[in-house]
Amino acid sequence: MIQTATGRAACRAVLSRAALSCAALCFPVGAFAATPAIDTGDTAWMLASTALVLLMTIPGLALFYGGMVRKKNVLATLIQSFTICCIVTVVWMVAGYSLAFSTGTPMIGDLSRFMLSGIAANVSKGVDAAFTLGAGSSNATPMTIPESVYMMFQMTFAIITPALIAGAFAERMKFSALCAFTILWSLVVYSPIAHWVWSPLGWVAQFGAIDFAGGTVVHINSGVAGLVTALVLGKRRGLGSDDMSPFNLTYAIVGASLLWVGWFGFNAGSAVGANGRAGMAMLTTQIAAAGGGIAWMVVERFRTGKPTALGIISGAVAGLVAITPAAGFVLPGPALVIGLAAGAVCFWSATWLKHKLGYDDSLDAFGVHGTGGILGALLTGVFAFGPLSATDANPAGYQGSLHQVIAQAEAVMVTIVWCGLLTYVLLKLIDLAIGLRVTPEEELEGLDMVLHGERIN
Repeated sequence: MIQTATGRAACRAVLSRAALSCAALCFPVGAFAATPAIDTGDTAWMLASTALVLLMTIPGLALFYGGMVRKKNVLATLIQSFTICCIVTVVWMVAGYSLAFSTGTPMIGDLSRFMLSGIAANVSKGVDAAFTLGAGSSNATPMTIPESVYMMFQMTFAIITPALIAGAFAERMKFSALCAFTILWSLVVYSPIAHWVWSPLGWVAQFGAIDFAGGTVVHINSGVAGLVTALVLGKRRGLGSDDMSPFNLTYAIVGASLLWVGWFGFNAGSAVGANGRAGMAMLTTQIAAAGGGIAWMVVERFRTGKPTALGIISGAVAGLVAITPAAGFVLPGPALVIGLAAGAVCFWSATWLKHKLGYDDSLDAFGVHGTGGILGALLTGVFAFGPLSATDANPAGYQGSLHQVIAQAEAVMVTIVWCGLLTYVLLKLIDLAIGLRVTPEEELEGLDMVLHGERIN
């Protein structure tokens, strides 16, 4: 009996090895790779990061923008951020997430996750590369967090992007137009660009452009949309003659501080795990923010004679914007260079360029986010470090090269063209349907009372 049992065991072992050998010959490595188990540390970090990014919009951006408008428009500005958060949450759940991150074509995701269909099946396992990160893509990497967490993390990016646009048309857009624009823009502009850049199937990702946390998808996208919206709506009544001083810079400083803290979730969270890349992204984010604040403050001191509170917080945000596409790809030294450059360049864009060209970008959505996003995306190509970079031509040192800069420039141009054209078309359609702008009399009275029947005492 012992010999017989031993013989049977040996026979099974031989057959098992033969079967594995046949499988190795017939199927490529990884064809049956198991969906990763959930890592509790990664999941905890991503839950915290998601909360931090949501904090950036409500209350961070709401207070930042609300403190910079006139008293009669403060509540309307605060409500814009809150309303956009509610609308985009539902839009992202219904179709936005599926269009951006499910499988499909290089141009757009399919609707296999419409209404989050199938997401309940993944509550106890990590995100399978064969679904949300693109089946068949060489860049597909499974993640050790539940899909619900990944979907929610990406939702917070989708929320803040249209909320940033609101800074360009502050104090003059109808509330109904804002709601319609948010729904359409999120689906027609944001979701496709997110798919192109962040899905390994996306055609922009496939030609080698890299964007760690949203230089193109969030900042250039929102900045260009803001510029187009400001041009279509026209200037605020009384600009250049009336007092346009901010109502409460204390609100703006508190809001900027919340943005700074929340940005750690934005950038370090984009490592999608509690790992060394997240740590480096957090460090480079802090350094670039400080560099941006210092650069704006110094340039402003030489230009106007006094460094202002509004200036230093705008500079810090500019540094945060510019480091976003680079945060997980660069070292601390280049991060400081990026931050300093962003503070100086965005000061020029938000002051001299805006006044020279005559457009009314009310709260500098394009001046900071558009300009800073473009600068950061290009400098990512200059300073990307081999061991951190998504590409491996020079794994021992700096990856920055002319080839990478060209790829970055192509991604920037793609974003500008798609966002600019589609934003213009959507605005014109909404204007024809329900109108975009409040009347001159309503603008004079203030949006708080006209649109919401409330005011700050």
